[in-house]
Amino acid sequence: MYSPLEEHTMLVKKAFKYRIYPNQEQRHSLAVQFGHARFVYNWGLALRKTHYRRTGQGLSYFDCSVRLTELKRQAEYIWLGEADSQVLQQKLKDLDRAYVNFFEGRANYPTFKSKRSKQSIRYPQRFKVEGDRIYLPKVGWVKTVFHRPVEGEMKNVTVSRTKSGKYFVSIQCEVEIGEPAYEGSEVGIDLGLVDFATLFDSALFDSNEHEHPVHSQTIPNPRYLRQAEKRLRRLQRRLSRCQKGSKGREKVKLLLARQHEKVANQRRDFQHKQSRSLADRYGLICFENLNVAGMLKNHRVAKSIADAAWGTFVRLCEYKGQWYGCHIQKIGRFFPSSKLCSVCGEIHPTLKLSERKWVCAGCGTIHHRDLNASKNILVEGLRLLNSSTVGATGINAGGESVRPELVLPIQAVSPKPEAHPL
Repeated sequence: MYSPLEEHTMLVKKAFKYRIYPNQEQRHSLAVQFGHARFVYNWGLALRKTHYRRTGQGLSYFDCSVRLTELKRQAEYIWLGEADSQVLQQKLKDLDRAYVNFFEGRANYPTFKSKRSKQSIRYPQRFKVEGDRIYLPKVGWVKTVFHRPVEGEMKNVTVSRTKSGKYFVSIQCEVEIGEPAYEGSEVGIDLGLVDFATLFDSALFDSNEHEHPVHSQTIPNPRYLRQAEKRLRRLQRRLSRCQKGSKGREKVKLLLARQHEKVANQRRDFQHKQSRSLADRYGLICFENLNVAGMLKNHRVAKSIADAAWGTFVRLCEYKGQWYGCHIQKIGRFFPSSKLCSVCGEIHPTLKLSERKWVCAGCGTIHHRDLNASKNILVEGLRLLNSSTVGATGINAGGESVRPELVLPIQAVSPKPEAHPL
């Protein structure tokens, strides 16, 4: 994500996204770019699959690039010259990256792209920004709304068209920023569905918990998808009753796409604001390493989990923490954060998901499920961080520590300690 430049600066990559307003001729040019790039991606995917079935071996990006050059020379594919050559090459690089992500377990096997989904192309160079417009090769100068200035050195630009018909450009830049200072208290965060997040600050260890009500340490779950369900159902019914291929169907499909886009924008805005707020307030955030993909297989809560988008929220916190001075520590997904008593260490093995409060059989403490989990996540995160810092696990990278030393506010414990000061 970032690389050090000097002692007090580092180089980060930031993307600046802006809305563009192409005219009718430019929209046609962009449609040509989108269509040709999509064809090359699908052609490359089919080529790789066919070659593997015949030989049992894969093709590299270089192999596909050479064959693309030969393809463009054929008379029946001369129309590929209408698109920018670098745009087509970038699509082959995207395909190669999709295969890498698949083999490294980060994504599913690549699939063919549809003209009905979101369209995007990337220019690695030869684009320019001037005033309130941007120059795109084989498209021309396009009107752009720069709602904030572009910072750093521009490296590439991605042009996209959403399902609702809006056009955007995302300019990736290399920006030199000061190395952040890891300052602030530590916090454990339990992500949930009743409340989006329950926070337990390390400052509460030495204070009276009754002075800090539970609701003051929670982030409410906005449930944007649930709020829009009524309108989405109505639009979906209208769409299903329209005749396929009619103009009325296209109008309703556009309304449906806009509603889904609104929900996605609301969720993205909420998560960006919350992640930046947490990165500014705390020097250490402890999360549970949730198996979100596995949890989505539970169809009773899958829609609510997808609406919460926990994985995206954690990723936002990770890169913003690197920029603004907040370390992210993840604990193991099998750590019993909800079932472990934060007072005596007793584990309640039969705790159900519907039980929001429970009584510890060992000490009789009444626990709020999410608050108790956030306490345990903080303690376990501090234990893991300090053990890795001092080399207690026997694994040491050598050299001096690059992170600030954190002092445990309490004694870190294993899942079943004999005593616990909380």
